[in-house]
Amino acid sequence: MAPQTRPKDSFHCVGIIFFLLGLGTLLPWNFFITAIPYFQSRLTARNCSAVVDDGNRTGPGLEPASLCSDDFNFSNWLALLSQLPLLLFTLLNSLLYQCIPDAVRILGSLLGILLLFVLTAVLVQTEVSPQSFFSLTMASVWLINSFCAVLQGSLFGQLGSFPQGYSTLFLSGQGMAGTFAAVAMLLSMASGADAQTSALSYFITPCVGTLVSIACYLLLPHKDFARYYLEKKPLEEPGYEPETKAGLLVPEDGPAIIQETTDRELLNLSNGNNNVASPGPEDTAAPALIANGSPRVAVVTPKPSVLGVLRKIWQLALCIVMVFSVTLSVFPAITAGVASTSANETWIKFFTPVCCFLLFNIMDWLGRSATSYFLWPERFLPLLPGAVGLRLLFVPLLLLCNIPHRAHLPTLFRQDAWFVLFMVVFSLSNGYFVSLSMCLAPKQVKPHESELAGAMMTFFLALGLSCGAAMSFVLKALL
Repeated sequence: MAPQTRPKDSFHCVGIIFFLLGLGTLLPWNFFITAIPYFQSRLTARNCSAVVDDGNRTGPGLEPASLCSDDFNFSNWLALLSQLPLLLFTLLNSLLYQCIPDAVRILGSLLGILLLFVLTAVLVQTEVSPQSFFSLTMASVWLINSFCAVLQGSLFGQLGSFPQGYSTLFLSGQGMAGTFAAVAMLLSMASGADAQTSALSYFITPCVGTLVSIACYLLLPHKDFARYYLEKKPLEEPGYEPETKAGLLVPEDGPAIIQETTDRELLNLSNGNNNVASPGPEDTAAPALIANGSPRVAVVTPKPSVLGVLRKIWQLALCIVMVFSVTLSVFPAITAGVASTSANETWIKFFTPVCCFLLFNIMDWLGRSATSYFLWPERFLPLLPGAVGLRLLFVPLLLLCNIPHRAHLPTLFRQDAWFVLFMVVFSLSNGYFVSLSMCLAPKQVKPHESELAGAMMTFFLALGLSCGAAMSFVLKALL
């Protein structure tokens, strides 16, 4: 039987679906951190400067966070309770992925995210005490990021069956989630509606986005191109590959065994000599595998060792932990508190959404894209942790910007231009070093170890995020 012809991705529909799914996985985190001004104004409604429309108070809304005293340390708790479930449920998903089908994990997570976004939108119209609002929001943050961890891990697992380009599209979608949230915030603020209506429209947007993600995932199995790879996945057990010209080559560390299911003969390719032999008792353990009418090639590969892989990628693992520890220690807990010194009221209103969130996400995306043109030379890999360590300088630089309500440290960089300059370099370096570390890690190990290396780098990524979120409490206390 001739092998099944691979269908084409008509109009790049599957690529667009994975881009939108990538966007959906990071919508919760980005929509919550971008709305820090709204949350802080709800928590400090009595002491926070309210948005004024025609001289009348319109209630807590999307005014600059720097005008509010953060008695609840909201941005710190938001970062910590977003990253801890990411760390825990990433590990849990790796243990339970064989017990729960992909469709159940993905659709269940998306429905959970949708319900929690609806709850957040309902809270906009509900009057509750600041303490109750804080507790409900933090519970929602924990749960929604738990669902996101399972969703992200499950989708990455499915992407392993597709060509590499679809993983790139998925990551591009994730990179655009922050920009999407920042633009949604700016549009809701510029709409001219009162603060409560602006906040409601802002939180309805991710509800629509999540519904689009659900529709995309339900559409995916109906596309011939996606079904070809999804149905092929369970047949490709570790150690087996479809028979190709490359598959007939002799592996470097041993002979290849090809099992033809028609005559049950074993063809032993060893040093270029073809020996046909009937299977003996010792050969019956190797099953005949057929996919789409093609015989399989069984290649015995050693099981990768966690410690062995860690010895090869420890420098890059250290880099990813350092990058996110520095980033999450100041963003958004410190950067969202920087106030503009301008006398222009419109600029003051849009300063935090533009200079903190939109600028960070655009520059971070550009930094990630830069690895396509300039990769760190591998011969200088031992110097990479030192270069990443230089980002520690951003911690004091951003702490010394114009942040009101400080009690200990002085303000050295009052002008807006200083903060914008620091944020440009800070976010560019974050995107570049993150993408660089994740790209170089699989190249440091053997092909059969690359999957384990990727999983380990994902764990260290989550570890860095959690460490940075915890450090933000210490830095906030220093102010």
